Amino acid sequence: MTNPNVGNTPAAPARPIVLGLRQNAAQFILLVAVNALVGGMLGQERTVLPLLATRTFHLSAYTAALTYILVFGVAKAATNYFAGTWSDRYGRKPVLVAGWLIAVPVPLLLIWAPNWGWIIAANVLLGISQGLTWSTTVIMKIDLVGPARRGFAMGLNEAAGYGAVAATALATGYLAEAYGLRPAPFLLGVAFAALGLGLSRFVVRETRGHAHLEAANHVARADGRHDHLHHELSNRQVFAQTSFREPALSSASQAGLVNNLNDGLAWGLFPVLFAAAGLSVGRIGVLAALYPAVWGVAQLFTGALSDRWGRKWLIAAGMWVQAVGLALIALGDAFGMWAVAAALLGAGTAMVYPTLLAAIGDVAHPAWRARSVGIYRLWRDGGFAVGALLAGVVADALGVRAAVWTVAALTAASGLIVAVRMYETHQRLEGR
Repeated sequence: MTNPNVGNTPAAPARPIVLGLRQNAAQFILLVAVNALVGGMLGQERTVLPLLATRTFHLSAYTAALTYILVFGVAKAATNYFAGTWSDRYGRKPVLVAGWLIAVPVPLLLIWAPNWGWIIAANVLLGISQGLTWSTTVIMKIDLVGPARRGFAMGLNEAAGYGAVAATALATGYLAEAYGLRPAPFLLGVAFAALGLGLSRFVVRETRGHAHLEAANHVARADGRHDHLHHELSNRQVFAQTSFREPALSSASQAGLVNNLNDGLAWGLFPVLFAAAGLSVGRIGVLAALYPAVWGVAQLFTGALSDRWGRKWLIAAGMWVQAVGLALIALGDAFGMWAVAAALLGAGTAMVYPTLLAAIGDVAHPAWRARSVGIYRLWRDGGFAVGALLAGVVADALGVRAAVWTVAALTAASGLIVAVRMYETHQRLEGR
C-alpha cells in the first residue's frame, strides 16, 4: 500500500523578505565576493593585452590596438540595457548565471589566439559577460539594502570589483615578466570564471522580491520632484528619462560615459606610453594596478560619504580631480610623476563611480530601477568604445599625449555639466 506522505514532504518555509544591509549581510557579502571575481576577469587584460597587441601581433597603429576595447565597450554597453530588462522579466539570478557561462571561454581564447581576430572575439564575449554579471550584482545589492545606505553599498560593490581589477593587473604584470605574455597571466581568468559560475549557480539567491517590497512601500519625495515619474513607465519612457529628460539621471549618464571614456584611454594607451618611456613590464604593471587600486579602496569611503554629504558635488569634484590626474599623465615622463597622476585619477574615479549608481537608485522608482540602472550603464560603458575610438584617432594623428589632453578637457567639461544641471538626489539631504 502506498504511503500518502511519500513525495509530499512539506516545503521549507519561505525566508521573510526584509530590506537592509545588516538584515541581508550574508547574501550581500557573497555578492561582493562574486563581483570581485567579475573584476578579476577584466583585470586579467589590463596590463598584458596592450603589450600582446604590439609585441605578439605587431599592431603599430594605436587605433588598431584599441579595437579590442572598442568592441568590449559596445558589447558591454548594449548588454547592460538588456541585463536590466531581463532582470525585471526573468529574475536577477538567471541573468547572473548566464553572464558567467559566457565568461568561461574568454581566457581560453586569449591563451590560444593565433591572430588578433580571436582577441576581438574574446572581448566581445567579455563585454557581454561583464554587462550581465556586473549589472546584475549592482541591481541585487541595491535590492537588498533599501534606500538608507545605498551609497555605502555601491562603494563596497565597486571597491570589490575594481580592487580585483587592480590586484589582477598587478599579478598578471609579474606573471608576464616571469613566464611570458601567455598563457600564465590568463590562467587566473580560468579560475575566476569557474569559481564565479559555481557561486552564482549554487549559493546566490534571487533578490527581485526585495525590489517588489520596496516598490510597495515607496515614499514620494517631500519636494514632489518625482511625482510625474510614477511606477508604470514603458521601456521607451525609462530610456528617455534616464538618458535625456530627467536632470539628475541624464547628468549621471553623461558623467558615467565620460568617466569610462578616460578609463578606456587609460586601459589602451597608458601601457604604450609607459613602455615608450623605457619602463619594464613589471613597473608598467604597478602603474596599471595603482589607478584601479586607489579607485577600488577609496570607494569604501566615498560611497559612504555620499550618504552623508550628498551625491552632486562629490560627482562634480571627482570629475575635476580626474581631469587633473590626466593632465599630469600628459605632462609626466617618469615613474614617480605618473604614479602620483594614477593615484589622483583613481581617487577622482572613486568619488564618482559609486555615487553615480547611488544617484540612479535615489531617483529611479523601484518598479523600473533595474531598467534605469541598465540604461545608465549602457551610456557609462559606451564610454569605453568612445574613449577607445577617440583616443586611437587622436593618438594616431597627434600622439598619445595629445589624446590624453583631449580626454582631460572632456572630463573637466563633464564635471561642469553636473555642477550646473544636476540637483541633490539624496532625500535626506535635499533640503540642505
